Amino acid sequence: MGQHLVFDIKNISKSFGNNHVLKGISLGIEKGEVIGMIGSSGAGKTTLLNLLVGFLAPEKGVVHFTEWDANGHPRIFNVLKKPMIVNKNYGFAAQTPSFYEKLTVRENLEYFGKMYNLGSKSIRANVDILLKLMGLKASQYVTARDLSGGMKRRLDMACAMVHNPAVLILDEPTADLDPVLRNQIWEIVKRINMRGTTVILSSHHLNELDSLCNRIAILKDGHLVDIDTPDKLKLKYTRMQEILIESYPGSYEKIIPQMKGQDITGISQEGTYLTIRTEQPEKIIRKVLTLLERSGEQLLDIKLNKPNLDDVFVTIYGKKTKKKQKATPAEPKKEGDL
Repeated sequence: MGQHLVFDIKNISKSFGNNHVLKGISLGIEKGEVIGMIGSSGAGKTTLLNLLVGFLAPEKGVVHFTEWDANGHPRIFNVLKKPMIVNKNYGFAAQTPSFYEKLTVRENLEYFGKMYNLGSKSIRANVDILLKLMGLKASQYVTARDLSGGMKRRLDMACAMVHNPAVLILDEPTADLDPVLRNQIWEIVKRINMRGTTVILSSHHLNELDSLCNRIAILKDGHLVDIDTPDKLKLKYTRMQEILIESYPGSYEKIIPQMKGQDITGISQEGTYLTIRTEQPEKIIRKVLTLLERSGEQLLDIKLNKPNLDDVFVTIYGKKTKKKQKATPAEPKKEGDL
């Protein structure tokens, strides 16, 4: 960490009146990663995204942005001091769409291309690429107001990408979409990231971030509670796993008394399955399979339900907020306007 930071956030705090939304947040975001931000409503996710790109100014702290030149040499800037450089390098799709309802899909993309001072050839090339990437080519001459909710979300993301930014920031990109449309948006995000774009997003659909994000930042009461890979977060906060076993003839009443012990949090029969909650699944599986064989039970099915990000969220929001945060190592200072 620290050698290729695209954003380096140092001890930022932000308040609106007496509402202290962010309290000393420090965070480093690596070039090329997909990072998710989760937290309850009012936890500060949208405020943090707006601070990243200089839409808001913090009361304390600083946000640094790194731009790489054609030779791969980095230059670091304070986002508030060099807004034009930051704007050139990021695309932002907010919760409220920014396209024009009375323009067609193609007209919107061409208009935003002109706003970024792109030449005619670049606009045509970028628009054609985005229409294909976003699955909008068949709808390119449809007026934006006539698009479905999912297509409007795609268009909004395309408008944010028309200048081929190094960073794409998405605030709740799948809000109010059904599961099928959400999956389509996440697939598009994966494709965008595969092109080398750093993606920063917030979402309430936690488990969908599991296979999408390199790291997930968890905000609570204005604090950064933790940031880590999805797998490491699940191991840190939710070791409990659930074993489901189905056997024939299913005389679980003989097995349950023999299974109760310190390594099992709960055991019960649910329908045709024996359900066991434990932090030692491998040990318990070996034990229960032995007991099934001794009892003359024929194994029909066995499942292991591992913790998910919803479990992490519930665990963290059931605890008091940690005041001390583990800061992400900062990139050494280089040439640029600090």
